[in-house]
Amino acid sequence: MAAQEGSSPKYRRIADALKQAIAAGEFRPGDRLPGENDLMDRHGVARMTARQSLGVLTSEGLAEARKGAGVFVRDFQPIRRRGVPRLAREQWGQGRSVWAADVAERDLVVDAVTVDEEQASGDVAAWLGIAPGDAVTVRRRRFVLDGKPVCLSTSYLPAGLVAGSAITQPDTGAGGTYARLAELGAAPARFREEVRSRMPAPEEADRLRLPAGTPVLLISRTAMTADGRTVEANEMILDSSAYVLEYGFDA
Repeated sequence: MAAQEGSSPKYRRIADALKQAIAAGEFRPGDRLPGENDLMDRHGVARMTARQSLGVLTSEGLAEARKGAGVFVRDFQPIRRRGVPRLAREQWGQGRSVWAADVAERDLVVDAVTVDEEQASGDVAAWLGIAPGDAVTVRRRRFVLDGKPVCLSTSYLPAGLVAGSAITQPDTGAGGTYARLAELGAAPARFREEVRSRMPAPEEADRLRLPAGTPVLLISRTAMTADGRTVEANEMILDSSAYVLEYGFDA
């Protein structure tokens, strides 16, 4: 055991001790953690080592740095994203947002909504099964939960399909895009999602207010009609530290 501890960098051992203290309840959500000076005195380390140890906790989503105030135990409750029930027709078909399955009564704000008509790139065209250069309606928005940005979402839909509908407006109405597609005779009957992880681009990190070193989850979703026609392609960029992905299904 001693050999293992000795092989671990000192900043990592300090970070592990802080994590154990959080798990034991010595520091509660919202509590301020020992600062760099405290850690330097307590462990006899240089400032850079103390800073690195606190950086481990922020990069793992356990703590957040507040400018001029210190580092605090994160008090944001992770979102349990229920991948199957959130997309069920009983959800959006009855006028509820797919997000209602995830956030219940929490404060959700959708901001930075833009709706544009663009020419489909090669990748988007292949995704939707249309020709490159065909017109697509592009919906971009950011989701902010309890004051924290958690998701950037971009949807691509064939422009000819959704022309003149509420899908081309910032507010799509009760049930959202999928309810409007159903009204157009193009109700989604099947979804497919792919989940990947990567480091964020600078703009993504800025818009999601991510601490340095925090990766994002990239979820790519395709919505298809009963006859197999793709009616929406959606790319979501999620703060990985803000989510628990849950998938429940019958054996």
